[in-house]
Amino acid sequence: MKIKTAFLFTLLIMAFGANAQTKEKGNNKSLLWRISGNKLAKPSYLFGTMHLICQDDFIWTDKMKECLGKSEKVCFEMNLGDPGLMMQTAGMMIDQSGKKLKDYFSADQYKILGKYLKDSLGLNISLFEQMKPVALESVLTTNEANCPNPVSYEDTIMKMVEKDHKEIMGLEEPKEQLDALESIPVDSLIKDLMDEIEHPGNNDSDYRQLINAYRQQDLPVLFNLINNSKELGDNMSVFLDDRNAKWISRMSAKMEKSTVFFAVGAGHLYGDKGVISLLRKKGFVVEPVK
Repeated sequence: MKIKTAFLFTLLIMAFGANAQTKEKGNNKSLLWRISGNKLAKPSYLFGTMHLICQDDFIWTDKMKECLGKSEKVCFEMNLGDPGLMMQTAGMMIDQSGKKLKDYFSADQYKILGKYLKDSLGLNISLFEQMKPVALESVLTTNEANCPNPVSYEDTIMKMVEKDHKEIMGLEEPKEQLDALESIPVDSLIKDLMDEIEHPGNNDSDYRQLINAYRQQDLPVLFNLINNSKELGDNMSVFLDDRNAKWISRMSAKMEKSTVFFAVGAGHLYGDKGVISLLRKKGFVVEPVK
């Protein structure tokens, strides 16, 4: 299964723990969860997103709209309301090692990459000459949804709350996400990129299964799909588990005085080391909202 990593809308990946699947069987068909208890004055909400998805697959129920409306603040993986975020992340994508992008590829690979960027995305490879290879992951992800105009849950939610002037927050700094992405060995990243370009149809069926499970809000099925994928390998803890663990104290602090709508990649929600389980271990009551 091909599961891309992206930066600003990172980690279109779902990974779950078998322990939580067993304990919660039959009670996990929801992307939206209510967080209460543990001395919270007001409940908050946790919503699992797909960072890029085709418009026909986009899910937004009346209950989701209602809970977002009740929330006083919105929190994403990063603070997407920060006007300097794009500049900051672009700066961190510049390769400071002295290498240029072509130095990471063979001559043939670089030629194939340049042709793909031009033909599929209308981009000249020279735009990426000073960038790290991981920057290409973000670009290629925009083409993964396999539809003309994929939409972003984060961008959509931002537009929904813009008129209400709600505070936008983030759970981590851009460097924390970049560090996770850069934990991937460069050789593996290059191999992954070239496989994506040279064999674009290999993963359509798996991706469709992933989307179907997401549309059904079925976390256990998503668990099975991702658990059978070998792509993450040793990076699982860096991409998901370590980040989830860091988020819990940050979420707790943000929920103390305000109702917060947390919108993060759905892969972070489920499993023994997922956000839902970790919040419960801290004494919070986390229940699906239907």
